[in-house]
Amino acid sequence: MSAETWTAVSGGVVGVASAVATFWGGRAARRTRRQENRDDFTTIVKELRTDLTTVKAELGKQKTESVRQAERLSDQDQALAWLSNRVRVLVGYIRERGMEPPAPAPMSERARRHIHHIDG
Repeated sequence: MSAETWTAVSGGVVGVASAVATFWGGRAARRTRRQENRDDFTTIVKELRTDLTTVKAELGKQKTESVRQAERLSDQDQALAWLSNRVRVLVGYIRERGMEPPAPAPMSERARRHIHHIDG
């Protein structure tokens, strides 16, 4: 074989080896379907954990607000009971003295549901 033939053959071998290396490197760098699914699952789980943390924080705020509103309603209930009793005592006192208390102002139906026992 001549030097030119050796050069041509070695160039061909180098070209084929280069093509195989490129193909193999490209194949090795490519991600498998399993890897893609795992990464998708990891992303979804991470997002769910973030959303769950947000939901827990919001639930904590709602519970705090609920407790605050329950205390406020309880305080208002006690205030209405005290006022109802006070009005009842005053009306009784006025009637004992032989007078009639002034007529009450009109009351809305919403208010009447809560303090209907005052006029009774």
